[in-house]
Amino acid sequence: MRTTLTIDDDLLAALKKIAHDSGKPFKYVVNAALRNGLATGAKPLEPRPRYRVASAPRGFMPGLDPLKLNQLVDELQTEAFLESRHQPAE
Repeated sequence: MRTTLTIDDDLLAALKKIAHDSGKPFKYVVNAALRNGLATGAKPLEPRPRYRVASAPRGFMPGLDPLKLNQLVDELQTEAFLESRHQPAE
């Protein structure tokens, strides 16, 4: 039985790559993917427990002023701007 359907370009490329890499016919790869998808059934998977990451208190190293973190970047940008204003046009 022939069926006409449209496959999204990204899926088509992935299926063709699998067929090429495995050396199996494209039709076989498509049918296997459909069978695999149908085998999971309509019932969704059970939700997994949430993964929690324990955080540790972090702070700035001694001598580092958090209010001046961007000061160096600002100074470098100012210097670059002033240099570009004084360069002759080419």
